[in-house]
Amino acid sequence: MHKRVVITGIGGICGLGTNAPAIWGEMRAGRSAIGPIVNSELHDLKIRVGCEIRTLPDHGIDRKQVVSMDRFSLLATIAAREAAQQAGLTPQEANTYRMGTIVGVGVCGWEAIEESYRAVLLEGKNRVGIFTVPKVMPGAAAGHVSMNLGLRGPVFGITSACSSSNHAIASAVDQIRLGRADIMVAGGTDAPLVWGILKGWEALRVLSPDTCRPFSADRQGLVLGEGAGMAVLETYEHAMARGATILAEIAGAGISGDASDIVAPTIEGPEAAMRFCLADAGLNPEDIDYVNAHGTGTKANDQIETAAIKRVFGDHAYRLSISSTKSMHAHCLGASGALELIACVMAIREGIVPPTANFRETDADCDLDITPNVARERKVRAAISNGFAFGGTNAVLAFKAV
Repeated sequence: MHKRVVITGIGGICGLGTNAPAIWGEMRAGRSAIGPIVNSELHDLKIRVGCEIRTLPDHGIDRKQVVSMDRFSLLATIAAREAAQQAGLTPQEANTYRMGTIVGVGVCGWEAIEESYRAVLLEGKNRVGIFTVPKVMPGAAAGHVSMNLGLRGPVFGITSACSSSNHAIASAVDQIRLGRADIMVAGGTDAPLVWGILKGWEALRVLSPDTCRPFSADRQGLVLGEGAGMAVLETYEHAMARGATILAEIAGAGISGDASDIVAPTIEGPEAAMRFCLADAGLNPEDIDYVNAHGTGTKANDQIETAAIKRVFGDHAYRLSISSTKSMHAHCLGASGALELIACVMAIREGIVPPTANFRETDADCDLDITPNVARERKVRAAISNGFAFGGTNAVLAFKAV
C-alpha cells in the first residue's frame, strides 16, 4: 500500500492573478488573460501576444535574495510562500531536514542570459552580471524556495519541457512515499516572455497570432505565458496530526516516453501515461469526472490528446468534463501543470469545472465535451491533469476528494 499523499496548501501567480484564489476566480469566470505583450522588448517579432504578469505583488522577499534571482525563481518563491502560508508550514530545527522542495522548469533564466548577450554583443561591455550563473541555472528556483522557506530535505530541480511541473510533483510524491521527507513543496515555474525564447518559438510556427483556442476547429496554435504554481504535499497522517486543512489527495501519477520524435507527439505515449496514472491511483476510468487537458491549441496536439483519451476511457470519454485552462493562462511551459493543479483541486472542492475559453467552432476530430466558454457545475470526485511535452516526455497526475 502506498502512503497517502495530500495537498495542504496551494499558491500561484500568472497573468490571471497574483495568488491562487485570484487565479481560480478568473478560471471560473472563463476570462482569458491573453493579450498584447507590453513589458518585454519585442524588437522584430511577428507574434506579439502572450500572457504576462503586468505587475508583481508586494512579495516581501528580502532584496538580498532578489538580486540573485532571475524572474522564474522569483515567481516560484512567491507561489511557494503563498502555499506554505496556507498550509501553516513552519520549518523548525527539529523537522527542517524532513521538508524539501522540487521545482520544475521548462527553460531556465533567459532574462539573465539575454541581458548578458546584449551587454557584451550590443553594448560593448567586457563583463556580465556577477550573479549571471546562479540566476541562469535551471535548479535555481528550487534552491531559492529552499532558502526562503528554510527547507533542508530533498531539494532539486526537474526539467522536462512542458511536463516539468507534473514530473516535479510526481517526484515529490515519491520522496514522501519512500520516507525521505514528511513534507514537500512542489510545482513549477517559467518566465519565457523574452525576445530570444519568443524568437525561437516563432521559428517553430506553432504560435497563434491572436489567442489560444484549444479544440476549436479554427485554432491557430499556442500562446506562451509566464507564471508559477506550487503546492504543499504531505502524508495524510502527518497532515491530520498537525491539524492541517486537507484540500485534496494526490492519488497517483503516470509517466511515459514516446521514444519517437523531438516535437511530434504520439497517441501511444499519452495513452500509456494516463493508464499508468489510473493504475497507480487505484482508480477505474469511470471514477474520473474531470480531465484538465494538455490542450495547447495546436492542431496535432488537440487531436492526438482526444484520441488518447478515447482509448483510455472508452465510452466513458463522452461522459467526462474536459477543459484546457491554457485558453486562459496560456502555455506557461514548466509552470503549466502546477497552475492546472490549482484548477483540479478547486474543481474537486467547489464542484465547478472551469471552461475552455475562446472556443468558436466544433472540430469533428475533437468531439468530446470540452466545456466550451462557460464553467459548469458538476460533482468532481476525481480528476486527472495531462502533461505531454516536446521530447515525448509525458506525466499525468490524479487527484481525488478526501
